[in-house]
Amino acid sequence: MLTAFTAGLLLITISELGDKTFFIGVILSMRYSRRLVFLGVLAALAAMTVLSVLLGQVVSLLPEYYIHYGEIALFLGFGFKLLYDASKMPAQAENTGAKEAAVEVAKQNKKDKLQSANFAILLQAFTMTFLAEWGDRTQISTIALAASHQPVGVTVGAILGHGICTAIAVIGGRLIAGRISEKWVTALGGVLFLIFGVVAMLEQV
Repeated sequence: MLTAFTAGLLLITISELGDKTFFIGVILSMRYSRRLVFLGVLAALAAMTVLSVLLGQVVSLLPEYYIHYGEIALFLGFGFKLLYDASKMPAQAENTGAKEAAVEVAKQNKKDKLQSANFAILLQAFTMTFLAEWGDRTQISTIALAASHQPVGVTVGAILGHGICTAIAVIGGRLIAGRISEKWVTALGGVLFLIFGVVAMLEQV
């Protein structure tokens, strides 16, 4: 369980820092109550984590051979893809996650003309984060991780990782958002995925 917990924690903490959902938390917390934004964003990410782990358990019903090599291929594929993306980014690239998040927030505000009621803030934070996370690489990776590791450990670790990133976004996001290098965060995420792939290969030896 400890291995699954650590894998889930590291996977999410490194991958989500600087992602679109991270900047959704940053931008919303600049406009509304940080406490409400934190609760809404974390609730969405926790729900997505539980859903991903359940999907991973369904996948685990497949023959172990397919699951194992599918997991390796997934992690290595994401790792090389992220490193390739990082290599194409200029050192001071504009953070596209922040830009996309700003566009999403602006669209949602125009559409709903959100009032500052507590429930409305929670709902906006939850909905925007859940939809942004759907189909994201971390969701797919969580599914793969849960298919081959202890599900409770993966769930707790991943939710804690989301909680850490959300807290950073909501509490200190204004100070660090402009200092995060998308290039280096992307590269670090690529290295982490490659490490998971290598560890998965070694587990078979």
